[in-house]
Amino acid sequence: MNDMTMPEQTTKAEADYKFTAKGVDVFYADNHAIKDVSVDINDKTVTAFIGPSGCGKSTFLRCLNRMNDTIDICRVTGDIRLDGEDINDPKVDPVQLRAKVGMVFQKPNPFPKSIYDNVAYGPRIHGLASGKAELDDIVEKSLRRAALWGEVKDRLDKPGTGLSGGQQQRLCIARAVATEPEVLLMDEPCSALDPIATAQVEELIDELRQNYSLVIVTHSMQQAARVSQKTAFFHLGELVEFGETADIFTNPEDSRTESYITGRIG
Repeated sequence: MNDMTMPEQTTKAEADYKFTAKGVDVFYADNHAIKDVSVDINDKTVTAFIGPSGCGKSTFLRCLNRMNDTIDICRVTGDIRLDGEDINDPKVDPVQLRAKVGMVFQKPNPFPKSIYDNVAYGPRIHGLASGKAELDDIVEKSLRRAALWGEVKDRLDKPGTGLSGGQQQRLCIARAVATEPEVLLMDEPCSALDPIATAQVEELIDELRQNYSLVIVTHSMQQAARVSQKTAFFHLGELVEFGETADIFTNPEDSRTESYITGRIG
């Protein structure tokens, strides 16, 4: 008898999602940091992860590009798929995965190189450009996508570290999109920025979702409400509630979500 059931195959519903996570647990040695989290993340959508400090939102975000692999005492179990492919399969190269799933951190962290070389770094190591002209094109396109080209086009040879905080964060976004990723993860991307730079990055997030799936961890509920279409509320390592952003903020189903949003816990 020929058994045709193939566990690797994705269902039609799953095919509509960019990421699917089922039953994900994360342990730091004996500390159970993430408990049985399941979530489906749409393409070309901004999904916000909100919740109090230490609730697990950044830890879960780091599962999506295997950044937790870099922590010796960290162990991740469960099933996480990108376009139906198990990202924790031993055959998956984490470096290639991170080219597909870019990341922007809380504190702008440009390399101690020129603005040009910051953006060119990823395409160079992944062999995405066949020559200088093609690399020039990628750098310009990436800086334009990050709404930074007009401000830096005449000083591409100057250090990226010489830019303002908001410009540095947009440079890091340009660096992340230069490898043509499909997903952008952002871990508190505006927490080190002033209100004007924050507004610029939020505007940019809205533009980027035309081409990418974005997942943003934020402490700011106002920011989540402004930039995201879907919101996940984490508390004590559990995913309490996940749904349309408008519903989470105006009509939450779980009393813990309501307590967080109204400021009673946090």
